Amino acid sequence: MIGPMYGGSQGGVTVTTRMQVYYHALYTDGIHPDARFPRDRYVRLSRRLRAGLAGSMIEICEAPEANRDVLLMAHEAGYVDRFLAGTLSDKEVRRIGLRPWTPQLLPRTLRIMGGAIAALHSAVDTGGVAGNMAGGTHHAHRDFGSGYCVFNDLAVCAEYAQKRLGIRRVLILDLDVHQGDGTATILADNPDTMTISVHCGANFPFRKAQSDLDLPVAPGSGDEECLPIVSEAIEAGMTFEPDLVLYQAGVDGLATDALGRLSWSRVGLQERNRMVLDACRDRSVPCVVFMGGGYSKPIEPTLDAFEDLFLQAARHHASVGGAASP
Repeated sequence: MIGPMYGGSQGGVTVTTRMQVYYHALYTDGIHPDARFPRDRYVRLSRRLRAGLAGSMIEICEAPEANRDVLLMAHEAGYVDRFLAGTLSDKEVRRIGLRPWTPQLLPRTLRIMGGAIAALHSAVDTGGVAGNMAGGTHHAHRDFGSGYCVFNDLAVCAEYAQKRLGIRRVLILDLDVHQGDGTATILADNPDTMTISVHCGANFPFRKAQSDLDLPVAPGSGDEECLPIVSEAIEAGMTFEPDLVLYQAGVDGLATDALGRLSWSRVGLQERNRMVLDACRDRSVPCVVFMGGGYSKPIEPTLDAFEDLFLQAARHHASVGGAASP
């Protein structure tokens, strides 16, 4: 079974002094150097999270590989097997978009999916927060990939949590600038999941799916316009009474982002994260953090926002898990 090791226990709940975040060098190295995707964001963020205050509160763990059975929880067998055999069609590869395609994308993808499952185990076992330093691959559908997403880690984690970890109700709270279309379609017939997407209405994907709750915002919207909508999303999600929250925490809504078309500030995103994490704490709901999108040019504002995200999550984890915050 994919799962991390933890330290002691407290009150029947496993406790770890640092929040576990999963990472592998292939998150960067598995993407071709000539790809348009900003692959260096992973390795550069990993360096930040190993240093200073973040390093004292976050444990960087090596992401394991997911296996075929895990992928099949949310994906069609033919698509899974074509990917694993390296026989995706040119059309399928173009739709995913991580070109030039490289054989290293296979182990990279399995590590990202395995990192998500390992983070899920950590969050559920501790009752706190854990994260994956990649993923949030919400554009992957049951039988095809899209928008830099091969498989859908959010949908896989939702199904895995219910089928293997005894979790009943799962909330997928997607606050990336792009709609979580693949997550919505894969989980459409699962009554014990709720998919919520707050996204720029005039952005990819241009043919939207139907989430359980879609809250599109207009291009150019910033903190003042977006934060009340995030509050509405959180309130609706908590009314669902989830036993687990999967938080797609993309920072591509930043005003500096090359693909976002929104105008979030760094401070606004910090407030967004606080709202989500406080809602989980107030209801004692474990939370898994998925990085999602972030494509600022230069990349530094994206890295700043992701560093904020994981540090905020680590503080939250310390406060609910019984560990003393530095």
